Amino acid sequence: MNAPHAHPHERIRLTGTPLGRMVRITDFGDEIDPLQREQLHAYGLSAAHAVKVLQQQPMTVLLCEHVELAIEHAVSRHIWVTPA
Repeated sequence: MNAPHAHPHERIRLTGTPLGRMVRITDFGDEIDPLQREQLHAYGLSAAHAVKVLQQQPMTVLLCEHVELAIEHAVSRHIWVTPA
């Protein structure tokens, strides 16, 4: 039941990720502006870094390399992740 690799390619929206879960970014939807994508990459949001979901309301808050990032749902719902 808790096999870490049960569904290695299963991806979900960042907004649907449970609190406390460690995830890796797999894709940014086309709805996210290229400049905004660059900014997210600059903050460490990439497949190379696992992030932890700390909060989902009123914004999605992530812990990425000891830095907390708050992302509006208009953006985080277009970020796809897989379990880390």
